[in-house]
Amino acid sequence: MSACTPTRHDDPHRKEHSHEPHSPPSPRPRGPRLTGADVSASIAVFLIALPLSLGIALATGAPLQAGLVAAAVGGVVVGRLGGAPLQVSGPAAGLTVVTAELIQRYGWRTTCAITVLAGLAQLGLGLLRVARTALAVSPAIVHGMLAGIGVTIAVAQLHIVLGGTPHSSVLLNLRDLPAQLARVQTAALSVSALTLCLLLAWPRLPGRAGRLLRVVPAPLVAVTGATTSAALLGFGLPKVDLPSWSSHALAGLPEGPALGLIAAVLTITLVCSVQSLLGAVAVDKMVAARPALSGRVRRADLDRELLGQGAANVVSGTLGGLPVAGVAVRSTANVNAGAVSRNSTMLHGVLVVIAALLMVPVLELIPLASLAALVMAVGIQMVSLHHIRTVTRHREVLVYAVTTVGVVFLGVLEGVALGIGMAVAVALHRLTRTRITHHETEGVHHVHVRGQLTFLAVPRLSRTLHLVPQGAHAVVELDGSFMDHAAYESLQDWQNTQRAHGGTVELVGRRTGVRIGEPTGPAGLHPDGGTTAPDPSGCRCHPWTPWRNHQCAIPESGGPAQRNNAETTTARAPEDTEHTEPSGLTTKLDALGAPGTPGTPGATVEAPAPPSSPRAPDATTPTANQLARGISAFQRNTAPLVRSELARLAREGQQPSQLFLTCADSRLVTSMITSSGPGDLFVVRNVGNLVPPPGEESGDDSVAAAIEYAVDVLRVRSITVCGHSGCGAMQALLTADQDTAQTPLRRWLRYGGPSVARMADGSRPAARLAGRAAADTVEQLCLTNVIQQLEHLRAHDSVSRALRAGELELHGMYFHVGEAQAYLLSEVHEGEVFDHVGVADLTA
Repeated sequence: MSACTPTRHDDPHRKEHSHEPHSPPSPRPRGPRLTGADVSASIAVFLIALPLSLGIALATGAPLQAGLVAAAVGGVVVGRLGGAPLQVSGPAAGLTVVTAELIQRYGWRTTCAITVLAGLAQLGLGLLRVARTALAVSPAIVHGMLAGIGVTIAVAQLHIVLGGTPHSSVLLNLRDLPAQLARVQTAALSVSALTLCLLLAWPRLPGRAGRLLRVVPAPLVAVTGATTSAALLGFGLPKVDLPSWSSHALAGLPEGPALGLIAAVLTITLVCSVQSLLGAVAVDKMVAARPALSGRVRRADLDRELLGQGAANVVSGTLGGLPVAGVAVRSTANVNAGAVSRNSTMLHGVLVVIAALLMVPVLELIPLASLAALVMAVGIQMVSLHHIRTVTRHREVLVYAVTTVGVVFLGVLEGVALGIGMAVAVALHRLTRTRITHHETEGVHHVHVRGQLTFLAVPRLSRTLHLVPQGAHAVVELDGSFMDHAAYESLQDWQNTQRAHGGTVELVGRRTGVRIGEPTGPAGLHPDGGTTAPDPSGCRCHPWTPWRNHQCAIPESGGPAQRNNAETTTARAPEDTEHTEPSGLTTKLDALGAPGTPGTPGATVEAPAPPSSPRAPDATTPTANQLARGISAFQRNTAPLVRSELARLAREGQQPSQLFLTCADSRLVTSMITSSGPGDLFVVRNVGNLVPPPGEESGDDSVAAAIEYAVDVLRVRSITVCGHSGCGAMQALLTADQDTAQTPLRRWLRYGGPSVARMADGSRPAARLAGRAAADTVEQLCLTNVIQQLEHLRAHDSVSRALRAGELELHGMYFHVGEAQAYLLSEVHEGEVFDHVGVADLTA
């Protein structure tokens, strides 16, 4: 027997293989098949890409065929090789100014060569796997760059809209604008105005007919309507000119100063790469907002996307096309049209090729004024009010403004460089700007430090601390995430002096947490200066996650069941919370800042371990300790952040806008699901989120009383009935036995009987979720129960009066616990459909 042959012992129970011994290997998995959704999506994207590609080519001063070449290459090459399956690439408006400047300076053939070199640079960056690094650029810089480009595009195209010719400089265009307004060509202005009107009005068509008509893209409708009107009225306007493809100019050898060419290549590489990578991330967010797609479409591979963009730019530049990048408008249309694979992107590129070869006579009917109006609208939309509000909220409006002004008056590369410099300056200013205040309240001296404590702030910190009299009680609130060694030493020395004179010091504020067993300085100051007061439980949860109940560690003690529970809880904690409490008969809890504990800093309280025998919980049981730890964490971390808001609510009283009626299930956390805070929701919770019909409460008027109080006294504007997956009440209704004793729970669940009857009624449409039917009978009943309880709600007098007066809205909601996905009962779809609630745009 050969030494390489494994020995096999005969096994009488061994089953024989049923396949043939020499059957061919299983075929390799193929790519996704072309589906009807991909075909329809590709047509929608093609109808948007065609006029936009021509318009962008017109705005750059390139041959109009160059826009079609870039659109086709972006669709086919990036669609096949890119890492974001649903992102559509092509000539982007964000590259218009850069490309126009290059054409003016170097000519068209050299610009194509620069595009090729930029593609090679992108290939190199993709091979180095540095795509994620591009996302480190501040969003304020990116949005400022796009806004500056948008302003430049809009000002230049305004001259064509008015019947003139634009200059290459924004300053020249602004200088000549009054003269251009004095010699407006009526025909060009009329065609442009019609294009803009159709572009703005088409997406807002009302009613069912409007929903059907909006399937046709607005850019196509605008250009088609303007072209038809110009032809019928006989306007003699300049039109699209597509020369023969045989005379199309291809890339040539780059000619010009080496430094200028290198700067041009870096500019094209930067703009194309950043725009494409940010677009890929945005497409991922759109896909995640559609549960029907999230399981079928992979997340973007940014390095592969960069390789695909590089390959496309090499091909596009070689064939005489514009630079290629991911385009937000087409990508959004692709996702919204229901595309499920990269086939839609590739097919749209094929359709562009067919149109470029067979539709030349039709394309040459389009007036240039119509394309200019279309591109001007795109440029205006690039100055996004949403982005301005976002950067203002994050205090980066200065970075945004400097970048925008730099791009408009100096150029893209210069503007981005100015934006990066301003972003660095703002970051350094924030790092060095620390506010330290002192005030006295009822004999307690409060020192509030807001910002990072570095050596630069030590003189101000020392001056403020010495305002506190020796021997007094002081509270130091550290509202920052970093403390260097110099600040730590200064604070520690002052604290020791205060203690020596009989004073007390309490440190509170934000922190990242200290593991149990790590060395700490006095009163919880960590030697590395990175933390403040210690956590009594050793918990490292963030302050705004009270829903975790701070179960990062449970004290271990004698019983195996308790040890298993502790192990299970630790396994569920996040990675940064993995720690254990020291074993032993006692658990020491640091009393610094804990409510109800001695005020001496650094004092500890010893709690005896819970006995192994079952008994009623008391102050020494794990449950009581867990409650105390949660309260202590709230007092230390959350209370300082919400104290002012709660004080306002205490003065003004509650004024909630919504009544939220939901199940008592512990997994349903209303504040987390609705992102609400104190004073936002008036919440009623019961088993099964049931609303007893009027007159059937049998002595239990609690739900009806809450409804009446919310509607008539609090004047809420909406009421939401929220069910959830895996509801135990619905399971009990399905398995109810008539012979079972009528306990209080059984008597309460009878109000869910109409929901069971409604589900069994075959004449009614079955309630379902967007994109799929209910997973099982329990989920079907959970959905039906929400709809039935809304009908019970409408029968209450206070609700019906408010509905008739138009002062109240009713909403149905379903929360899938396992998927962490919320659904709202749709008022648009026919039938009883719960639409998913997508992810909001949190860009910047």
